Amino acid sequence: MARPPRFDSDLLLDAAVRLTAAGGPAAVTMSAVAKAVGAPSGSVYHRFAGRPALLAEVWLRTVERFQEGYFAVLDGDAEPRRAACSAARYVVTWSREHPEEAALLLYGAADFGRADWSEEHRRRADAGNARVFASLAGLAGALGVPAGDAQGRDRVALALIDLPLSVVRRHLRAGTPLPPHAEDLTEACTTALLAPNG
Repeated sequence: MARPPRFDSDLLLDAAVRLTAAGGPAAVTMSAVAKAVGAPSGSVYHRFAGRPALLAEVWLRTVERFQEGYFAVLDGDAEPRRAACSAARYVVTWSREHPEEAALLLYGAADFGRADWSEEHRRRADAGNARVFASLAGLAGALGVPAGDAQGRDRVALALIDLPLSVVRRHLRAGTPLPPHAEDLTEACTTALLAPNG
């Protein structure tokens, strides 16, 4: 029976996440990842064709893991306002439980060299973005926001994405823990934004 590889992709991507949290995307190089896990550089090149592939994979793995939980929460309650509040709280709770991954997501795909990604990597990113937009549009419709109401649609995006991220961003950038009231504060703001007369 063959032994599992000593330096598998997840181990290398975990190291890339830590490097990003400490020094931003510029800190993620093939040699830095190899050094972080005590691997020869060839082990990294064996898993990733080059730095653009490494950057794409660490970004996409982090986003996709976050989105998996986010969509499960958003789709887990038939009452749209409760679902929205649960999703907004999830952003904060996930960031609390995964501070290094959350710090990585403070950067955008462009910071991780999206222009140099393969077509498949860009397709994965676009598919994830499309799913987010579709979910927000569906929630907005369930809340009674007409399709042509740009301000109403922006309010939903603010309540579910921008606002929760603003709650966590300051603490993540300062390297300080999120306060215990962060979820409650986020939910209160989301509730106010999505109130029927909001």
